[in-house]
Amino acid sequence: MKHYRETIAHPEIFGNVQSVDKSGRRTVAFFPKIKPSRRLGWIEQLVAQYQKLDGEAACIWHRPSEPPIHRRGRTKLSILLMSAICFATTLVLAAQTPDAEYEAVAEEYIRGYFAARPLQGTALGLHEYDGKITDYSRLALDAELSRLRRFDDRLKKFDPDKLSQRQSIDLRILQAAVKKELFQMEDMSIFERNPMVYARAADVNVYVKRNFAPLEDRVRSIAAIESQVPNIIIAAKTNLSDVLPRPYVELAIQIAKGSADFLKKNLVAAIADLKDERVRVEFQEANRKAAAALTDYAAWLEREKLPKASTDFALGAEKFQRLLAETELVDLPPEKILEIGMSQLKAEQNSFAEAAKRIDPGKSPAEIFKQIQSEHPTPESLLSDIGKNLEQIRKYVAGHHLVTIPSEVRARVKETPQYRRAVSFASMDTPGPFERRATEAYYYVTPTESEWPEKQKEEWLTAFNYYNADIVSIHEVYPGHYVQFLRLNASPASKVEKIFGSYAFIEGWAHYCEKMMIDEGYSGTPTPSPAPKASASPGTSATPKAKPSPKTSPTSSVDDIKRAAKYRMAQADEAMLRLCRLCVSIKMHTQNMTVDEGTKFFQENCYYEEKPARTEAMRGTFDPGYLNYTLGKLQILKLRDDYKGQQADEFSLQKFHNELLNHGMPPIRLLREIMLKDKSKWDQVL
Repeated sequence: MKHYRETIAHPEIFGNVQSVDKSGRRTVAFFPKIKPSRRLGWIEQLVAQYQKLDGEAACIWHRPSEPPIHRRGRTKLSILLMSAICFATTLVLAAQTPDAEYEAVAEEYIRGYFAARPLQGTALGLHEYDGKITDYSRLALDAELSRLRRFDDRLKKFDPDKLSQRQSIDLRILQAAVKKELFQMEDMSIFERNPMVYARAADVNVYVKRNFAPLEDRVRSIAAIESQVPNIIIAAKTNLSDVLPRPYVELAIQIAKGSADFLKKNLVAAIADLKDERVRVEFQEANRKAAAALTDYAAWLEREKLPKASTDFALGAEKFQRLLAETELVDLPPEKILEIGMSQLKAEQNSFAEAAKRIDPGKSPAEIFKQIQSEHPTPESLLSDIGKNLEQIRKYVAGHHLVTIPSEVRARVKETPQYRRAVSFASMDTPGPFERRATEAYYYVTPTESEWPEKQKEEWLTAFNYYNADIVSIHEVYPGHYVQFLRLNASPASKVEKIFGSYAFIEGWAHYCEKMMIDEGYSGTPTPSPAPKASASPGTSATPKAKPSPKTSPTSSVDDIKRAAKYRMAQADEAMLRLCRLCVSIKMHTQNMTVDEGTKFFQENCYYEEKPARTEAMRGTFDPGYLNYTLGKLQILKLRDDYKGQQADEFSLQKFHNELLNHGMPPIRLLREIMLKDKSKWDQVL
């Protein structure tokens, strides 16, 4: 025996080596190279495969100096082998801490999440999902709903108090994300009631705008996705209910037509540099069929669904409250939130009026703002005028130490893609947190349409007057969404934190930035960077307001005051818009407000013209969560006050903002746990 070494075959089952050493004593070296989070599953596989062997093992005998000799006998598995399995199981279970168990479940959920939503995976920079699209068949949707329910149950079994703080936060972020998906499928019935879902399903913009792969590869992915559009439209006609909400149908028709137009024109032009003729032919065929399917879908909606569409789109008070409690961890009755919103709306209207008096006390606020709105770009100069102040705003943020910008990559100003224009004024399209090859970011601005009459063009451009345009840029780019996502990409946030975001935190941050920037003295003209306060903590700087130069002439001082007042009016106007969204959302979904009444509310309370006011009211029908702009902003202001009280002399805006943006995009209630030491304040979100 001492001249032979016995090695158990099937190392894929039994681990590394079981052998007889030179002294004739049997030894076990059992060190499976498996992550702790996956060891329990590995043991289950081990037992299953052991059972398949029916208690038998194949052995290989060989001298240490000779090649192995296979001897497949019916040798019963030894007690020692069973002991090894038990020993390994004990090690695995001991290593399977609550954190490790949670990590395994989270990773499993994420894999299934992107398998069902591959376009989101590509957009986030996970290119193993390139060329794939969601399966909208009834069977696939039912399977995804079942999966969501299973994970909702599995996540409930974890006790946050038994997890580390990091994983406790992660768990609740993931739970909120699962609840959001369930709410959309079960309570909003988006696949049965919202035809917009299918009209915008094949969003291939990421393949055009970001060079994360050679053009030929990206076009192949586009063609693969477009080839599925006819099937998506078939699924839409099968899944959608007989009677649909009228606003949804009207918007879906616009989106479907815009999407078809984008495919036939913009997309074709975008791949003009393609050299591979075989790929081009493949693309042209898929593109033609996809555009035709979308055109047919718009016609079908007009013919079959629009005539019998209803005004029934409201969630109801119970569902509305549950939506906020489960997805944002804000458990307040809708009527209480509406009361806060109406109070804040009155305060912003007062701020708006006070700023108007500084411009011309002889005119009403509405008259003054009409004058401000008339100071806008032409249709031809809209994008260039929007873009020219971006660098100035960026320098103000950096020079006044408001937040650390972790990248020198600038956002590019572009027209909003045709298929997105029905529901967007301006938006920020950033690279995903896992993108490593294509880091382009796009600031989309929706232009006028050439076929619009002059009056409609004029009304649209009033929303992009020069002062509001800067406020919009603050919201979308610096230090709003673009900086938010730059810091997310550069942060130590976990995978869950980088994938799943709170609506209130994402939009609340950008909206908060509008007020913060004007409060900190931004008024559209370059000012010297302030010196840091002596009390500022190391690595941070305080943020005093810029002071007028002592050499400023009386005339220029008056002009500066009026210009600052115009920026305050613009900021208050944006705040009133978001507050109107909050009020209209609650009134529409809990108090039976109609689209016409919502349009009038926007016109009367934030001085919007009929066209943009109706667009805002229409959005509220399918996006009840657009109240989160204000809800998130108010939560951040409350957190800032509490954090300032805690930090005392060590507080600075830069430190607060950096810390706020270092933990992904969680519900703000969870950020209170991370940033505040006093547990009694954690639930005081407003």
